[in-house]
Amino acid sequence: MESATSSVDAVTADFKNQSLSAEGNGAGKTGGLRLEDLNWDNSFVKILPGDPRSDPLPRQVYHACYTKVSPSAEVENPQLVAWSESVARLLDLELEEFERPDFPLYFSGASLMAGSVPYAQNYGGHQFGSWAGQLGDGRAITLGEVLNSKSERWELQLKGAGKTPYSRFADGLAVLRSSVREFLCSEAMHHLGIPTTRALSLVKTGKFVARDMFYDGNPKDEPGAIVCRVAPSFLRFGSYQLHASRGKEDLEIVRALADYAIRHHFPHIENMTQSESLSFTTGEDEDSVIDLTANKYAAWAVEISERTASLFARWQGVGFTHGVLNTDNMSILGLTIDYGPFGFLDAFDPSFTPNTTDLPGRRYCFANQPDVGLWNIAQFGAALSAAGLINEKEANYAMERYGTKFMDEYQAIMTRKLGIPKYNKQLIGKLLNNMAVDKVDYTNFFRTLSNLKADPNLPEVELLVPLKSVLLDIGKERKEAWTTWVQSYIQELAASGISDEERKVLMNSVNPKYILRNYLCQTAIDAAEVGDYSEVRRLLKLVERPYDEQPGMEKYARLPPAWAYRPGVCMLSCSS
Repeated sequence: MESATSSVDAVTADFKNQSLSAEGNGAGKTGGLRLEDLNWDNSFVKILPGDPRSDPLPRQVYHACYTKVSPSAEVENPQLVAWSESVARLLDLELEEFERPDFPLYFSGASLMAGSVPYAQNYGGHQFGSWAGQLGDGRAITLGEVLNSKSERWELQLKGAGKTPYSRFADGLAVLRSSVREFLCSEAMHHLGIPTTRALSLVKTGKFVARDMFYDGNPKDEPGAIVCRVAPSFLRFGSYQLHASRGKEDLEIVRALADYAIRHHFPHIENMTQSESLSFTTGEDEDSVIDLTANKYAAWAVEISERTASLFARWQGVGFTHGVLNTDNMSILGLTIDYGPFGFLDAFDPSFTPNTTDLPGRRYCFANQPDVGLWNIAQFGAALSAAGLINEKEANYAMERYGTKFMDEYQAIMTRKLGIPKYNKQLIGKLLNNMAVDKVDYTNFFRTLSNLKADPNLPEVELLVPLKSVLLDIGKERKEAWTTWVQSYIQELAASGISDEERKVLMNSVNPKYILRNYLCQTAIDAAEVGDYSEVRRLLKLVERPYDEQPGMEKYARLPPAWAYRPGVCMLSCSS
């Protein structure tokens, strides 16, 4: 690390003599900030209790929300693989900063920016339904929090930056394979309109990391990499669960963490007054009234529940399967977080799981995600209840609100996807059943559906013509089933009074043409592993406009080729 530090000092000195340096106020050519001028705030380490030790030795860390620990991943001529200009704008960062020769050194952790106070967060969680105790940031190190010109708070975190006390027996590193996937999917989800952590940069470390991808005793060396993840906060359900599980001495930490989150990320709850009349009846007796203005923690729990429900409904809408919905992978902000063995549906299969570890019981398969979200909310509520922040009625009400919010959002999403005037349970249920039977591609079907004309007088033989490209290899019996469905669908459309052209525009605005299919990721990974980053960058540009036609890019909307179904492409393990 000494050589890396001296190297970055030399490069930084050289950089400051370049014409990119700005006069006076720290602004770059387009008015953005240089790295040296980021406004670090670091409220998490200022306010909350920390570990008195700062070494990375694996251990149980008690009575602390974090451990101050510096990035330690070895680098050798690190290279910037890809970057997100839209995330840079969130931070008010000058885009030309990406051209700095020292940028890869800062964002691999080889050198720290002035103002940064790095730490690893301490949390626990349920993994596959069982309490796992302390987990924590085993290979993610937060650099600190930056306030932008709008006073928005953004936490910068390096994933794969080296060992922490929470690494257990692992090396704290990440490989290019998993890092490309996380970088691209973070940005793809955002541009699909789904709440998510973001990704500023992807750096290849220049070192190799041993990984046993299939847990079969055959590890191989893979290129190492580090993603800079960005979110208002990386607090998780497990951040509260761990301290609630440790008994009386740590229950005040649960309250302190809740107060911190409300003050910094839910300020409208802090400022709530009795006049807002947020009272709800959950039964017929006097004790059934819940007044959320009387207990800010109850109002907070309900909002987290509703945000989570909304997130899961949006996942179901685009066919996204997270793969590892442990409670330590659940954001209190309702963000998609921790991209591991995720996958978007290709052929519609409700039992699809992209995680080989999940195969025996398929706990986290596509169809189970909404129920898992509710189960996770119950565990979060139990942690708040244990700390005396909410009572049983309030915890139950938060769960009730999850169910209501999920159904409201999901029904609205599916109604928009079909372009129909109101939710039709029977129509949508029959459609999904047909899609599962015939293994119809989820994304391409809904995109193609907008080509149907709402003409009840169309001859029966012409009804399926617009869907020919997505209804592949179906026999006579299945054609009859689809014809019956399309007839019902057209009747629904005809009653809406919306023109075919207007409906097509509306449907295409909610049904993406392009998603980040696993085989597309793999193609980019294969090229990046031999030093060609052009496909990673091309995919980033593609997923930034998922609802647009993007002429010339049609091949990226194709069905997966045969090789995409091999292990390690369509399904992955948690190892990375």
